Amino acid sequence: QVQLIESGGGLVQAGGSLRLSCVDSGRLFSSYAMAWFRQAPGKGREFVAAISLSGSNTDYADSVKGRFTISRDNAKNTVYLQMNSLKPEDTAVYSCAVGRLFTNRAGLYNYWGQGTQVTVSS
Repeated sequence: QVQLIESGGGLVQAGGSLRLSCVDSGRLFSSYAMAWFRQAPGKGREFVAAISLSGSNTDYADSVKGRFTISRDNAKNTVYLQMNSLKPEDTAVYSCAVGRLFTNRAGLYNYWGQGTQVTVSS
């Protein structure tokens, strides 16, 4: 069974950095693509970043390119999201997801974490 647990969220000033982590307590992490999505109050779920099974391919939303970096450590069953130069509009609940396909489409991910709150003050 796949269980995803996110951590690393918090309150940060604009221009600051945070690193999110997502640990998969199941046994299938190394067989899946991983992604981060976010949802701000009153808005729909938004793709942030994805990383392929091997880690050799990554994809980012235009809004975070050059500021966020996704990476994974298959030995630790963990995916990371390094967020730099944070902006108030990055404020959202960030959730990690696991799926068989490397994609930016939320509907194609099979398992989801509960999310971690990121708040960026101006």
